[in-house]
Amino acid sequence: MNDTGNYQGMFWMSFSTRFLQLRKQHRLTQPQMADKVGIHLTQVRRYESGEAQPSLDILKRIAVTFNVSADWLIFEEGEREPQDELKLKFEAVKQMDEEEQKSVTSILDAMILKHQAKRLLG
Repeated sequence: MNDTGNYQGMFWMSFSTRFLQLRKQHRLTQPQMADKVGIHLTQVRRYESGEAQPSLDILKRIAVTFNVSADWLIFEEGEREPQDELKLKFEAVKQMDEEEQKSVTSILDAMILKHQAKRLLG
């Protein structure tokens, strides 16, 4: 199997695990899960076993129904999250007043622009 196939397998394995986890956390049977999401019972079974992948529409419906992000449904822990140190800094920024947040955003924008220009110019 090529690398793309391996990646897709990992992606959907994460989804099937999270989908099952959601159902169990909400103490739903498979038929109840099917009704809640608006899909056929067979699809619930196929998603949980990893035999099928949801369309974007169904993925969105699941996320909205259970108030979770689509990222949480499809990515493993840490795959899409910033490093812990950065997360802590962003949490600190969230505690600042609006004016301070604007200042931090301006500084970040300038640093990102500088980095991009540096990459383009070699």
